[in-house]
Amino acid sequence: MKKIYWTIFALTLVAGIVWITAENEEDEITASISVAEAMGGGDEEGYLRATGPREFVFPDDHGPHPGFRTEWWYYTGNVFTESGRQFGYQFTIFRSQLNPPDSLNSDQQFYSNWNTDQLYLGHFAISDVEEEEHVFEERYSRGAAGLAGAQVEPYRIWLEDWEIIRMNPETSDDKNFPVQLKAKMEDGSAINLTVTPAKPLVLQGEDGYDKKGEEQGNASYYLAFTRMDTEGSITLNDQNFEVSGSSWMDHEWSTSALDREQEGWDWFSIQLSNGYDLMYYQLRNADGSVSRFTVGSLIDPEGNKTTITPEDVELEVLDRWTSPHSGALYPSQWKMSIPKYDIQLELATLFPDQEMDVSVRYYEGTLSVSGQMGGEQIGGNGFIEMTGYEE
Repeated sequence: MKKIYWTIFALTLVAGIVWITAENEEDEITASISVAEAMGGGDEEGYLRATGPREFVFPDDHGPHPGFRTEWWYYTGNVFTESGRQFGYQFTIFRSQLNPPDSLNSDQQFYSNWNTDQLYLGHFAISDVEEEEHVFEERYSRGAAGLAGAQVEPYRIWLEDWEIIRMNPETSDDKNFPVQLKAKMEDGSAINLTVTPAKPLVLQGEDGYDKKGEEQGNASYYLAFTRMDTEGSITLNDQNFEVSGSSWMDHEWSTSALDREQEGWDWFSIQLSNGYDLMYYQLRNADGSVSRFTVGSLIDPEGNKTTITPEDVELEVLDRWTSPHSGALYPSQWKMSIPKYDIQLELATLFPDQEMDVSVRYYEGTLSVSGQMGGEQIGGNGFIEMTGYEE
């Protein structure tokens, strides 16, 4: 998901400025935001807040949650051709609400179907491990005139021709259903994948309520499918590859930004060869310490979750990589130990240059995984997201 909240909000600022300066006055989006608000979290008054555990209702809660300022549907995966060639992908659609739900003047006249306070952004990337090639694209659009949106019936999250669509609605479970992911970049790089939950839905944090800071409401609602069977095709450099493998999905929605002393995070999603999955995000404070709101979860092969605390985890950076694009110095190799559960892992990016050089830079890349659990040798695949390292 994991994205730092001000980062997502800053992305909405960039897109909003582009629209407002590019469209005629009558077509302008009915919202405005300052740089200070974007970088500092903005005025939260009037928005809905994540204030405690709640009951989830499906399929509704797989859809959008207007009233909350920020929301995203995030997919990553590692897939392979029949000959073993490996690709990683990231496909994320963000929704941002630019005005609180009660902020519009009831006497305001709407002259165009372009008017909306819903903004959608998308990030799409493919990593070719064999060629050490990472391609990516960012796009954005207003949630109006059919350009972008999110709906439950029929289930669809879309941004122009990038989309997440429910498969087999007549026969699938409303809580755990397969979806089709379709996206194509300007250069023709594309995915067309079907992802099907291989484990039950996980409610991260405290029954889906994931607290990230001291203040009331400084939290998100956080749902995840930590292992999804994946098959379909990847297109890269005018070549089409039939692939299969495993994906991970996070869906979060919230309003509040992180605490002021938090400058970034390192988020690991790991699928182990013994059927266990591990999520761990380490929130980093500006003074170099680890936030006490850092958390993780260990999911067993049947889908049962065990919460991991920062006291459970020893994470050591073994190597780093300097981005030639931004100058940011990112970790690239780690040793992770969780003695309480007899887990020792060696983690490394499969190749270094997987930085997302978009409106706000961050790192999103595929990982190699090896080590031991319970005294047995294990392998696996994973993804790492790192934010807050940019200069």
